[in-house]
Amino acid sequence: MAGNQQRRNARTSNKKGMVVGSGGQRRKQLKGRGPTPRAEDRVGHPAARRAARDAKASGAGGGGRGPRRSGKASSEIVAGRNSVVEALRTHIPASTLYVASRLESDDRVRESITLATEQGIAVLETPRTELDRITDGAVHQGLALQVPAYEYAHPDDLLSVELPGTPLIVALDGITDPRNLGAIIRSVGAFGGHGVVVPARRSAGMTASAWKTAAGAAARVPVAQATNLTRALESYRKAGFFVIGLDADGDVELPGLELADQPLVVVVGSEGKGLSRLVRETCDQIVSIPMAAATESLNAGIAAAVTLYEIDRSRRAR
Repeated sequence: MAGNQQRRNARTSNKKGMVVGSGGQRRKQLKGRGPTPRAEDRVGHPAARRAARDAKASGAGGGGRGPRRSGKASSEIVAGRNSVVEALRTHIPASTLYVASRLESDDRVRESITLATEQGIAVLETPRTELDRITDGAVHQGLALQVPAYEYAHPDDLLSVELPGTPLIVALDGITDPRNLGAIIRSVGAFGGHGVVVPARRSAGMTASAWKTAAGAAARVPVAQATNLTRALESYRKAGFFVIGLDADGDVELPGLELADQPLVVVVGSEGKGLSRLVRETCDQIVSIPMAAATESLNAGIAAAVTLYEIDRSRRAR
């Protein structure tokens, strides 16, 4: 018996590592395969097929300048019959119109399909469950419109915009409402402006809401995005521009703006906080709009429109 026990011990001692389980024997086989790829990057995955389909559809769409695509931003979905038909009426550049399968049609649905077809936008019949996923559970009423991400210009690009007249640029400091952005773009287009600059952070962007409020002007007025607004303003100053900021406590009042005939950058601050400290210090002048004592402040879009009108009027008079 003792000899048998010794032989069993000898056989056990010849084995390397742990006997129980596979960890010790197969440790070299347990190698990581890296991070899990995104669904859009997996061959054969439904998300990858959708991405390829949307890319193909967006390439087929067209008409006009439109928002250029950016690799950093994501596309936007406009959901609901009223929202979709209004977006199409104002020619918001879009890539795909999603229509729920077996949708009960009405005037808005028929008009949306007609407008999308006329504008070269792909129209896809989509199961309601997929439409729910695309719209992230929003009340879509069977219609959704995909708006590609806007690719912003560089602030320096606005220096080479070929428009008649003395250069006029509007920069936004702390404007977070896309409707204000859209209204300002509309005013820039109406009064001979050459472009708009927005900060990359804590600022309204070119969403579908901004496009609708701009009422077509966004197709003509370039919008640039600045990583650092103060540096962008300093760069404009070096290029020969005067930078003026709008504030209730201004150095001069708008009707007496002697710099109106010079290349200008007009900086519009938020209605609540006004101009940030660094931006204010970068301005050559702070300009105020004279108002009745009972009125504390103007909406940013209105303040920009009044200022641009007065600058345009002054330039025409000279």
